[in-house]
Amino acid sequence: MVDLVVLCMVVLPFLAVTGSASVLEDLDTVSSEVVDLNSNFAKHGKVAAAWWAGWHPDLLPLDKVSWKKYTHMTYAFAETTPSVDELSISGGEELLAKFVSAAKKHKVKALISIGGWTGSRFFSTAVGSAANRTAFVKTITNLVKKHKLDGIDFDWEYPNHPGIGCNTISKQDTPNFLSFLRELRAHHIGRRLILTAAAPITPWPDPNDEPSDISPFAKLLDYIAIMNYDLWGSWSPAVGPNAPLNDTCAPPQYQQGSAVSAVQAWTSAGLPRNQFVLGVGAYGHSFLVANSVALTDQGTITAYPQFEPKQPRGDSSDSGSGVDVCGAAGGWGGIGWGGTFNFWGLVEGKFLDEKGQPLQGIHYRYDECSQTPYVYNHTSQVMVSFDDAKSFKAKGEFIKNYGLRGYAMWEAASDHNDILIDSIRKGGGY
Repeated sequence: MVDLVVLCMVVLPFLAVTGSASVLEDLDTVSSEVVDLNSNFAKHGKVAAAWWAGWHPDLLPLDKVSWKKYTHMTYAFAETTPSVDELSISGGEELLAKFVSAAKKHKVKALISIGGWTGSRFFSTAVGSAANRTAFVKTITNLVKKHKLDGIDFDWEYPNHPGIGCNTISKQDTPNFLSFLRELRAHHIGRRLILTAAAPITPWPDPNDEPSDISPFAKLLDYIAIMNYDLWGSWSPAVGPNAPLNDTCAPPQYQQGSAVSAVQAWTSAGLPRNQFVLGVGAYGHSFLVANSVALTDQGTITAYPQFEPKQPRGDSSDSGSGVDVCGAAGGWGGIGWGGTFNFWGLVEGKFLDEKGQPLQGIHYRYDECSQTPYVYNHTSQVMVSFDDAKSFKAKGEFIKNYGLRGYAMWEAASDHNDILIDSIRKGGGY
C-alpha cells in the first residue's frame, strides 16, 4: 500500500453495517452449521495469499519473498483501459514474466489482479455488452496463455459505484459481471483457472442498490477476498480502526463495518464460509491529533479522537501531492499527503522497534473491541491506527475458528521481517 495513486482500496459511503454485542454472539447467528476443523479443507485447503505490487518491485525483490509461507501470490495490477482488447500491466510484461517464473519455481500459484483503485475505470464498459464480454474474455485468456498464469483475481473497485471518481458505471454492473464470469468459465482456458475476486465488506449491489444474491458467483469463483481495511481514514469523522476485526461492541456512531459484519453480510447473501478469504492490511493511516485531544489525563490514547484537517505525511514511500488519473489533486480526496504507514514504515518512523513493539516514549493503545492497535508520538502529534502482530494473530484465530478459507494480505512488501505474516499463520494454524 505504498503508492496511493494506485491504491487498491477505499471505504465506500454505503458500507456502514450494524450488529450485536460480541464476536461470538454475532457469528453464531451467521450460520448454524458446524465447522469441521478436522476436514480435508481445514488441513489442506487454506489460502495464504498476498498481492505483490508491480510498480515498486525494489521494495520486495522477488528473490526476497518468503515464498514458502504463501499458497497464492497475486501480481498487482493489470489495469483496464479504454480498449477492451488491452490491459495495462504495472511494471510491464517482462516483470510479470519474472513474477510468474519465481512463483512457479516455489510451487506457489501465480495470479494477476485486474483492476485496482486506479485500474477499474473501464470495468463497467468491458463487461457492459455481450460483444465486449466476449472480447474481454479473449483479452484475459490471451494474457493467461502468454504468461502461463494459474489464475485471475478481479479487483473491481467497484461495481455500480464511481470508485476513484471517474469510473464508467452502470446499474447493471453486477449482473453483467456475473454474465462475464460465466462466459470466462465456459472458455477452455477459463475452465481450468483459479478465479478470485477482491470485494468490499458488503456484497456487490444489484440494480436496485440492494445486496446481490452471491450464490451464483460462488459457483464460478474459487474464493472472494473481502477487503477488510481502509474502513477509517482521513475521510472519517474521527480516528478509527483501519481494519477492525469487530465493531459491533463500539458505540453505534462508530460502527463502520468489520470482519464480523462482513462475514454476516456475505454469508447471508450466499457466499459459503469456506470461500470467504479475509483481506488483511499490513499498514495503517496517520492523523494529526493535538495532545489535549489525543491523550487522557493518565497519558493513555483516547478512543475515536478528533483530528486536524492537515494530513501528516506517512512513511518514506508516501506518494504525496499530485494529480490522479481522474485529474483530481493527489492524496486521499485531494488532501496532499496520503498518510499511509506500512508496517515497516512504523519501524522506520520510530514508532516501533525492530520486533514490532512500541518504542519508549511512544504511546500505545490496543482496542479490545476492534482488536487493533494505535500509536501516538506526542512530540509530532501524529497518531497511526494500524495492525500489529497481536491483531494479526487475532485475525488468524478468527479465520480458523469460523472456518474461513484463509487470508489475503495487502501487500507482500508492507511487512517487516515477516512479523505480521508469521503471526497470522500462527493464529490461523498454518
